[in-house]
Amino acid sequence: MPKHYTVSDGELVLFLWPAEEGGYNVTSPLDPALITQAESVEEAFVMARDALELLNEATVEKHKRAPKRTAKPRAVRRSTRISRSSAE
Repeated sequence: MPKHYTVSDGELVLFLWPAEEGGYNVTSPLDPALITQAESVEEAFVMARDALELLNEATVEKHKRAPKRTAKPRAVRRSTRISRSSAE
């Protein structure tokens, strides 16, 4: 398993995975959708906050565009039993 570093600034927790090309691949245990890259620990926090802001904006936009679900009236089926008397 590749070695990673866990860093926090008191508000945000990040995992820094050393990248083959240098710098770090950045993820967060607090939001699995957060994935970014950075050259330093300081830049990792800047990039992570930027990514979180974009993720939040995308989520808000998604909810704005989602069609509102309304309850459709359901047909009610009623049955009535009529019993016939055999004395007729």
